[in-house]
Amino acid sequence: MENLKKSISSYLKSKDMEALKNMLNAAEDMEVLGAINDLSSEEQAIVYRLLNKDRALFIFEQLDTGLQQKLIHSFTEEKAIEMIAELAPDDRVRLLDELPAGVAKKLLASLSAEERQITNVLMGYEAETAGRIMTPEYVRLRRDMTVEEALEKVKISAKDKETIYTLYITDDGRTLEGVISLRELLIADANEKVENLMQKKVIKVSTDTDQEEVARLLHDLDLLAIPVADKENRLVGIITVDDAMDILEDEATEDMFDKAGMADINRKESSRSVVLVEGSLWDIWKVRMPFLFLTLAGGLLAGSVIDQFEETLHSVAMVAIFIPVIMDMGGNVGTQSSTVFARGVLLGHISMKKIGKHLLKEITVGFSMGVLVGIIAGLAAYIWHGIPGLGLAVGLALMITMTLATLLGFMVPYILIKLNVDQAAGTDPIITTIKDIVGLLIYFVLVNQFLGHLLY
Repeated sequence: MENLKKSISSYLKSKDMEALKNMLNAAEDMEVLGAINDLSSEEQAIVYRLLNKDRALFIFEQLDTGLQQKLIHSFTEEKAIEMIAELAPDDRVRLLDELPAGVAKKLLASLSAEERQITNVLMGYEAETAGRIMTPEYVRLRRDMTVEEALEKVKISAKDKETIYTLYITDDGRTLEGVISLRELLIADANEKVENLMQKKVIKVSTDTDQEEVARLLHDLDLLAIPVADKENRLVGIITVDDAMDILEDEATEDMFDKAGMADINRKESSRSVVLVEGSLWDIWKVRMPFLFLTLAGGLLAGSVIDQFEETLHSVAMVAIFIPVIMDMGGNVGTQSSTVFARGVLLGHISMKKIGKHLLKEITVGFSMGVLVGIIAGLAAYIWHGIPGLGLAVGLALMITMTLATLLGFMVPYILIKLNVDQAAGTDPIITTIKDIVGLLIYFVLVNQFLGHLLY
């Protein structure tokens, strides 16, 4: 897979598209899938267009909906319509749910009348229910069929169905009467009636069953598929084990964010990430520039603080030596804390509902680190210049600034999230601005307090 990725990059660099096309279509499906997942968005779009139709559809179906969404946006309208039409109904609905409403509506309108009706039926069910994620592509048999007739129907229907390993028996009104596996049919006598072989006690779910409950049922009972029936016990679709695994993975991620009080935030952050990585220059500017202007204003204010203490600097020049130390240590600690906060929330270790507890812990950590670093830096300043007051000013300034930085590292992203502002772009600039201004002010006040006898 790594070799394939390197070869793709090499062909893209040399712009030898014909050779790249031949290599891609000669490689194994899973190799191509793995390589595509590791490419940049632009490279993914180029590579995908070079795949033959059957392979392109297979690869597209295996991708997560986020990547499918990005690829759809890179396609021509004709290509996007073709891909949507070729997808299985349940996969199509899952993708349409992720696309902007206008785009989804346009793609839905482009489908044939039959496919559009099937898709609309699925989209008519509540989100995260069995009805919403089921596929109507299954093999349906009659109980009065012989094994030979049933196998012939399977053979005719197989190409258009999502799975043929589990077969469902209904009456003419689609009432679910039983289930049988393909294996049982293959080893049975050709003249045997299906009704004599089928299992009449069918494990099934209803269209309004929660999707997570369905997925866990499939997993716990080790089933390949489970039928979905409406209120009249009519078979309307099935859910396959591969869909169940996707659901369990999605639900696990959602549960993790729920525990952290971050379910809605996760979705918002995902959308913002797409804008910052894939958006236009103007869209990126709108998110990032306001915080940079805030940092610029903060830098000018920090400069004004220094200007106010210009006479102090003239009187005791060595005071200036420790300004970078105080500002850098505060900045580093603030970045550490904001990273701890982001990772803790992501992994569910920090609950937004118990922020006070986590904040107190982080302040304690910041204070303890500030005391240790302050003592070391204060002693260094005293030994270096032989002025006890300078050592005290440097040590206390570091202790207070580092404690403040840990406070800001947790509080700033928390407040930005609560205000529905992009915390990824805003946290560091805001922390830097506040920390620089307050840190300098604290340092100069302490210098004046402890070195007043040396000034002027």
